[in-house]
Amino acid sequence: MMMSRRLLLALIIIVLHLSILIAVADEEGEAIVSRFQEYLRIDTVQPNPDYYKAVDFIKSQAKSLSLESQTNEFVKGKPHILLKWVGSDPTLPAILLNSHTDVVPFEESKWTHHPLQAHMDNKGDIYARGSQDMKCVGMQYLEAIRKLQASGFHPIRSVYLSFVPDEEIGGHDGAEKFAESHLFKTLNVGIVLDEGLPSPTKSYRVFYGERSPWWLVIKAKGPPGHGAKLYDNSAMENLLKSIESIRRFRASQFDLLKAGGTAEGDVVSINMAFLKAGTPSPTGFVMNLQPSEAEAGFDIRIPPTVDSEALERRLVEEWAPAARNMSVEFKQKHSGEPLLTVADDTNPWWRLLENAVKEAGGKTSKPEIFPASTDARYFRMAGVPAFGFSPISNTPSLLHDHNEYLGRAEYLKGIDVYVSIIKAYASYESKSGSRDEL
Repeated sequence: MMMSRRLLLALIIIVLHLSILIAVADEEGEAIVSRFQEYLRIDTVQPNPDYYKAVDFIKSQAKSLSLESQTNEFVKGKPHILLKWVGSDPTLPAILLNSHTDVVPFEESKWTHHPLQAHMDNKGDIYARGSQDMKCVGMQYLEAIRKLQASGFHPIRSVYLSFVPDEEIGGHDGAEKFAESHLFKTLNVGIVLDEGLPSPTKSYRVFYGERSPWWLVIKAKGPPGHGAKLYDNSAMENLLKSIESIRRFRASQFDLLKAGGTAEGDVVSINMAFLKAGTPSPTGFVMNLQPSEAEAGFDIRIPPTVDSEALERRLVEEWAPAARNMSVEFKQKHSGEPLLTVADDTNPWWRLLENAVKEAGGKTSKPEIFPASTDARYFRMAGVPAFGFSPISNTPSLLHDHNEYLGRAEYLKGIDVYVSIIKAYASYESKSGSRDEL
């Protein structure tokens, strides 16, 4: 009887202890999610992002973690924030965790919940613009460091956190200026982590390169005339011929995807962004007048494995031939050698990343070419290896889509993944991880 009472008392104590731990964990989780929602509610929507409000918020988080911070404006009105967690050995190349503060516009009427309210429903899904792309990652960096500090961990390598503007409009006044700056060269960065994509499966996606963006406008000119007359080489007719030719090429690339065995980042994607023609009138457009000019905008993404010179020849000879009074204007165009980061066991940064994810209870899928473009390309251009990685699994990819959301549990789990990665990277002592030897 005495033993039974002792056993019962012990069980009661264990239950009470577990209840306290669960309550503390729940309270901690609520605080973490609340900070995430606060960041999501800051209006950094292009084309008029409130960057300074985001700066104030991020600096307040840095202060709570005793991180060094500085704000730079490589372009006036577009602040870049750099935080530093000082390592014990400054001779070792540092870690850079990059994220962008801006988000894309939205159509409010198409959303279940307002995109800037960061509403969390009864399933724990947080609806907000930037919940996947990529305010989640920026906050997960900070929360991972908070957890590491609470555990008593001290980094050997210094860890930098970079919050850049303007990624959603090309990054030219943000990450590109930063990567080209004297400041960046003084940081002695050995590896960069930037954004990836959510995975619909339980495996995390990792990206070692990306498709190059060509944003361009094809313009056509021709004789104006009566809407009832058939013309050869009218502006609209010539533009439609080009659109049809582009559509056939697009279909051939899409067929490769639908056949299976080819990843999204390994085909050329072409999508028409706008079509503009016609003569305006007070009631809309003049219907009985053929326009003398017409144009269409295209977003083209080119894998590093594709001959971009051959594609450009096709562009000027078939899609926008001068013989048909057509021209092409590039709004953005990356040229040069394909920029890839080694993603196998010969690269210690890859090994560390893969193993750290496993230690956190996850796994990585086969490394991929990122199907769009990210700021990681600018760091690769500066000679620094970079991986794209967002720790989001079992979630549909809703970047730039309506009702973008991230589950509470998935967000919290991602923080633990970054805890494992940052700890592995910041503890790596070998100088073989320097940029010169990768």
